Amino acid sequence: MAPLLPRSPFIRLGVLLPLALLTCGALAMTAAQAADPAGTPGGKGAQVYCFMRSAGNSHDVSWAAAYALIKRQSASMFKTSPEHAAVMITEAVVQNPGSYPDCGKYLGSLYEKTAARDAAAAAPTPSSTPAKPASGSSRYSY
Repeated sequence: MAPLLPRSPFIRLGVLLPLALLTCGALAMTAAQAADPAGTPGGKGAQVYCFMRSAGNSHDVSWAAAYALIKRQSASMFKTSPEHAAVMITEAVVQNPGSYPDCGKYLGSLYEKTAARDAAAAAPTPSSTPAKPASGSSRYSY
């Protein structure tokens, strides 16, 4: 079986060095984003949402603007779901409340529709409840 890396130390260095540099670059970018939460898509979304709400805009308008920004700023291959975007905004506000003064009172609005939808999904519908046998009849009578 052939070794995974070539035997020459210079060739090994040529293979491993770019991987090490990519890893260090990714870690540095993560550290920079952690130091500046407003630089992340969630932080930018939180800035937009909190600013618009404190300026008197409704939840729907503020949410639409913040969610559009988060979708455009996210570097993911996949679309950011509304639930994940709400969590990103919440995390940004909770991790740095001084940057978003008085925004905590608006965070509950991000979850009202999700909670109502989950409650409606959990409620039994008339068609899903089993029919009761007629009085006097037994379930097992043939």
